[in-house]
Amino acid sequence: MARENDNVENEKRPGMRYVVGIDLGTTNTEAAYWPLNDRTASPTILEIPQFVEQAVIEKRATLPSALYIGATEEKESADWRLPGEPNENGATDAKAGPEKSKTDKSGGKGKRGFFKKLFGVGGESRESGVTNSDALYLVGEIASRRAAERPDKVVLSAKSWLAYTKVDRHSPILPSDATDDMPKVSPVEASRRYLARIVETWNDAFPDAPIFEQLVVLTVPASFDESARELTREAAYAAGINPETMLFLEEPQAALYAWLARQGDAWRDKLKVGDVILVCDVGGGTTDLSLIKVQEEDGDLALERLAVGDRLLLGGDNIDLALAMRAAELFAEKDVELNPWQSGALQRQCRRAKEELLADGSNEDASCRITIAGRSSRLVGESLAIDFPCRDALDITLDGFFPFCELTDRPQRRSHFGLREKGLPYEADPAITKHVAAFLGDRLALASESGAPTTFLLNGGLFKSSVVANRMQEQFARWFPEKLPKNLDQNADMESSVALGAAYYGATKLSGGVRIRAASARSYYIGIESAGMAIPGVARPMKALCVAPTGMEEGEELDVPSEAFELVVGEPAKFRFFTSVSRPQDEPGVLLTYYDDERTRAIKRDSVELEETDPIETTLDSFDDESEDADSAKPRQPEFVMVRFHTKMTELGALEIWCEEVDGERRWKLEFSVRE
Repeated sequence: MARENDNVENEKRPGMRYVVGIDLGTTNTEAAYWPLNDRTASPTILEIPQFVEQAVIEKRATLPSALYIGATEEKESADWRLPGEPNENGATDAKAGPEKSKTDKSGGKGKRGFFKKLFGVGGESRESGVTNSDALYLVGEIASRRAAERPDKVVLSAKSWLAYTKVDRHSPILPSDATDDMPKVSPVEASRRYLARIVETWNDAFPDAPIFEQLVVLTVPASFDESARELTREAAYAAGINPETMLFLEEPQAALYAWLARQGDAWRDKLKVGDVILVCDVGGGTTDLSLIKVQEEDGDLALERLAVGDRLLLGGDNIDLALAMRAAELFAEKDVELNPWQSGALQRQCRRAKEELLADGSNEDASCRITIAGRSSRLVGESLAIDFPCRDALDITLDGFFPFCELTDRPQRRSHFGLREKGLPYEADPAITKHVAAFLGDRLALASESGAPTTFLLNGGLFKSSVVANRMQEQFARWFPEKLPKNLDQNADMESSVALGAAYYGATKLSGGVRIRAASARSYYIGIESAGMAIPGVARPMKALCVAPTGMEEGEELDVPSEAFELVVGEPAKFRFFTSVSRPQDEPGVLLTYYDDERTRAIKRDSVELEETDPIETTLDSFDDESEDADSAKPRQPEFVMVRFHTKMTELGALEIWCEEVDGERRWKLEFSVRE
């Protein structure tokens, strides 16, 4: 059901003529659009111009999420301008968004303060996220191809780095393989450049409907925490997207919205009250899981998101690498040892072989020719080739990544090494089926009523293979033999569903239509320092206060029932935040015991496992965040104020935690943030 103010909001913005859905993927980025003045329309994929080779520009349905960083000399050697770029090489200032004169007609103090505080603009200086603004920056297909030859010059998986809390996502740290003297960018800056190519393409194709005036629905993994979402919002604003007309949508939900768009009102004939839909989205670099339940609301069917899984850095790219390793063995059997360049090119060839060999899989005796150029002194100009057997591809994919398992099986979570190279926290266990079993098994153990899926929706290019899709269906049959879950859509557009569904979601939000109620899938906690005497060698436990429970919906707010706590104002302080997807039973006001160090947690039975997100390090002034003096230069005075908490989930999906003075009227706002 549409909210009461949806159509009113649309009327306030006469320039809003389209909904633009953007899938900012780990491996590929796509965009789709829906005209709001045509109720009979369907979402359309936006073709994106990009370099595929030097001086060769092609329009593609997907933009590989890859950024090549070349030398200044390479930049000057050719014309690298793309259609719609504002200036040479698309080099826009990451610090600046669209000009205020075009967007802020109200002149209101609140709006300027919102942009200043949320995105660091409007007078504040911050790092641009690049170490060399004069370098050559190329996104898309050409960058993906050059990754095979120079991986140390190509940024990949920037989206995964956005969610990695152990690094500063504003610092230029990518490519992670680059040496210190090579140009680098931050994960935020890389994401900005992918989105900027979408923005430039749109504005060039629709000059009378600039994207800043349209409703943009940007998809994010269901497992993204608040800090990762804010970083994504920041990159989008810097790329030219209006944060006031931008919405987030979880990727598994977007895949389901794409199915709803194809069904129209007929979806009510294919689902019934009580059905539980498992959305299994396996992309190039990640796996995302969600459970959505069909319920009755005012005599009609309604959809509600029940649970989301942890973010799993595991997907089709892992299979490409596994096939490349097998191909290297086949080359070695011919006495050919591959150098690093050839190994990178080999992975691209194996991706093509995977798509070809797994498309049907009925002919196990088939093979795919893999050819790479010779680069050794003995084989310059020559080609090297092998025939990759279909049987090997099936064994590696099905037995290695989709092995049959029990619903009680759990994946290996970490290795036993005491030291590890820096980098993303990739999954230790490649068995995707075990990760799905862990997600379903844990939810079934927590559910007070049956939460077993009655139907499922597969998404991601990997499931275009009927062999892989059938393996998942057979696995579900083994887990739930008494009530076999059915495949909701065997003919889904596995690769573009997320972008298409995002566009459809935006249209339904503005004009009315079926909506998935996306209440918070996590519980949120704020850290409280324990009182007590210090003891040598023993860490003082921290208390974690639940300030937002699982199931809190957009627009909802609540007073947190708890005792009063001391808030430090007037001097620097650090605020710590935690989340959990496995504690839906925690109510607001629940106070948990949390130990900082793993050794202590291991021996303390009363400690709980929580996931820590980014802290806020700031100085709260003695005035509150809503007073007229908030922008003044008042001196800060140290003070301890007794406060309780009021929590609000905004319409944009951001969580606000207000600290309200117990014996006064002052209040201060804390947000999940990554600002220094």
